[in-house]
Amino acid sequence: MCAYCERKFKPSEMTLDHVAPRRGQSAYDRRDNLVLACPECNAAKRDMAPIAFLLARRSRAVSLLRYGGHLSPMLIDLARSLVPAATLATLASSAMDDDSDDDSPYRD
Repeated sequence: MCAYCERKFKPSEMTLDHVAPRRGQSAYDRRDNLVLACPECNAAKRDMAPIAFLLARRSRAVSLLRYGGHLSPMLIDLARSLVPAATLATLASSAMDDDSDDDSPYRD
């Protein structure tokens, strides 16, 4: 599942994306800065700042909140700030209803 567009892809087609671009710095290779992204989203994002990429299509922020629970608090707060309050309430409600997602690639 792409963390930005929520489309399903074969594992062999998925890419690993640095939410905050690493720009040659290995410190950004941490789990709390990485998500699975489809080739289209990863190519569209390039080395764009997360806020610019999420503002271009706010549905990406919703998706990132849905699949990026492992991200750093700074990135989660950024995505949360771009999502309408009603959508945040829906996300919180569905998260409480979902006991566990054993198929999630983000689970430890």
